Amino acid sequence: MEGSVLERLDFGKMGYGCKHYRRRCRIRAPCCNEVYSCRHCHNEATSMLSNTFDRHELIRQDVQHVVCSVCDTEQPVAQVCTNCGVRMGEYFCSICKFFDDDTGKQQFHCDDCGICRVGGRENFFHCNKCGSCYSTGLRDNHLCVENSMRHHCPICYEYLFDSLKDTTVMKCGHTMHCECYQEMIKAYCCPICSKSVIDMSRAWKRIDEEIEATVMPDDYRHRKVWILCNDCNDTTEVYFHIIGHKCGHCSSYNTRAVAPPVLPQ
Repeated sequence: MEGSVLERLDFGKMGYGCKHYRRRCRIRAPCCNEVYSCRHCHNEATSMLSNTFDRHELIRQDVQHVVCSVCDTEQPVAQVCTNCGVRMGEYFCSICKFFDDDTGKQQFHCDDCGICRVGGRENFFHCNKCGSCYSTGLRDNHLCVENSMRHHCPICYEYLFDSLKDTTVMKCGHTMHCECYQEMIKAYCCPICSKSVIDMSRAWKRIDEEIEATVMPDDYRHRKVWILCNDCNDTTEVYFHIIGHKCGHCSSYNTRAVAPPVLPQ
């Protein structure tokens, strides 16, 4: 008897779902009363509506009813179908109204984030200042930026906090998608604060050598400019050079010309 019950619970496992999740139910969106495989399917569909005023996103906690994919019975949110007895999601969160048969993702619910995360609870901690879960490798090892994950990715502009894509935390504390980061590092600096996000010491040394080999014309040789260093935020006066301006404080070339400081009178 016990074996048949377990068989029933697992019937159809990993055989239903969408491109986002493997699950044995669909959700009824309370916002538009339509049935979708998941909230991401809903959001993708509604974002394409021709009338921009009709576009909207589904709040996961608002879902009240699901439709069993095995027997097509609509019912209040629960892990097990009230009609056919299948487990509609091997992982189930009653808070997020979230179902997923693929438990290899190691899903867990973070009370502080208020949503479910993947990757295993033991591998993450919640940073209260940054307002999100980070890998344990970043505990006491990252620069906190208040609510850094509750923003849009500065590259693709997708909201980061509940994005399905992997994110990374840069040296400056700002965050973005990993794939966007790989594209962005070709420009070496954060698009938000302009700080260098990778070790540029070898590049700075090459610029030193290039400047040493490039003599400026007499008209510019003794000209000076004020610069602001994007890496250390120091303002210094340096000799002008067409190739670049080196920060006198941290030796970075990630600088920009600024107006001279106004002296108090």
